[in-house]
Amino acid sequence: MPTYDYSCTKCGHAWEAFQSMKDEPLKTCPACKKRSAKRMVGGGAGLIFKGSGFYITDYKNKAAGSDQPKSDGAKPEKAKPETTKPQPAS
Repeated sequence: MPTYDYSCTKCGHAWEAFQSMKDEPLKTCPACKKRSAKRMVGGGAGLIFKGSGFYITDYKNKAAGSDQPKSDGAKPEKAKPETTKPQPAS
């Protein structure tokens, strides 16, 4: 169940309420008891995965050009031409 932020337009009191998404928004301020409560627009919490198989690094932005395999700095080996041994004269 989400937590909603509320504010009173009459007295300025602000509070949070833990409610089901199906519940109607609160209308009465708990401080001044007037029907002037308004639900505030919130940014919400980030999506959190719990359990094995989810890692925070799985969703980080990859740098440009990371599609190419990384080089370890070693020079690539050149293919050596095949040498043929001279045939003995018969």
